[in-house]
Amino acid sequence: MTAALPFDPARIPAAALPGLLARMPKAELHIHIEGSLEPELIFELARRNGVSLPYPSVEALRAAYAFTDLQSFLDIYYAGASVLLQPQDFYDMAWAYFERAAADQVVHAELFFDPQTHTARGVPMATVIEGLSRACADAQTKLGISSALILCFLRHLSEAEAFDTLEAALPLRQHFIGVGLDSSERGHPPEKFARVFAKCRELGLKLVAHAGEEGPPAYIWSALDVLQVQRIDHGVRSVEDAALMQRLAASRMPLTVCPLSNVKLCVYGTMAEHQLPALLDAGLCATVNSDDPAYFGGYMNANFLATFEALPQLGAQHAWQLAANSFEASFVPEAQKAQMKKALDECFASAMV
Repeated sequence: MTAALPFDPARIPAAALPGLLARMPKAELHIHIEGSLEPELIFELARRNGVSLPYPSVEALRAAYAFTDLQSFLDIYYAGASVLLQPQDFYDMAWAYFERAAADQVVHAELFFDPQTHTARGVPMATVIEGLSRACADAQTKLGISSALILCFLRHLSEAEAFDTLEAALPLRQHFIGVGLDSSERGHPPEKFARVFAKCRELGLKLVAHAGEEGPPAYIWSALDVLQVQRIDHGVRSVEDAALMQRLAASRMPLTVCPLSNVKLCVYGTMAEHQLPALLDAGLCATVNSDDPAYFGGYMNANFLATFEALPQLGAQHAWQLAANSFEASFVPEAQKAQMKKALDECFASAMV
């Protein structure tokens, strides 16, 4: 573990751990907002916008969520996004996520969004960002959740298209804090986007990138050295490279791990095989997140509960560390981090017997 604990883990009964996981304050740093679009809302928006879906019912759509790899998920993910056409659609999608996040005691969320998924369908950049930004503002005032938007480039498209997307978004620069890199990892190494990330760095944008989910540890090295990212999204395959593990631990480079997603996309055969304990015990700044929760079977608390149930070596100290890491890894001011951390410490102290 990497920090002194503000409580005695031995004084927190094992039976109390699930309740503690559910009520502890936490930050979510790896949530694709389009991936929170539940089938019920997909059908509601399809009716509202007159969009025809290739599935006859909510049940048929949900039954199609049987993925063999990342690409099989992406195919249905992009189909679901086709119902998003107006600012209110993006607002409704984000608001539904925030309500679930509030129930899971998420106090801060940094949302990925994929504008190219929408602009390719003729939806203006402003439509996407306006709806999402308004939901973020309401989440703060109505739910007490602080949030930020991170614009992601689709890595299966070209760097030239990423530059075009950045140019289209810059008039709305005040509404997003950074850029990321997502979509199909295999065959699309981080260095493919070296120049656009350099431009974003010059603009003062925060930089993150998916690496080491289906892609090899070499992609994590490239994200660090070529893109100069401040967080690695996923990063679970770092365990295959001892030198990389040492570097990540020494630099406290955050990893935004998504356990249920990793199992759903067959990165691991079962949750019991997940390497999250190894990442934590090596001193890495690993966090737990939901990725695309509508498709992968769970929001934040579902991820925590499933992970701890399947991995009995994880205890109260790991739970505290994961939440503390999420605050440390967030892009909020230090004063806000300290405030969130204080609430976390109080939550655990109150659980001791």
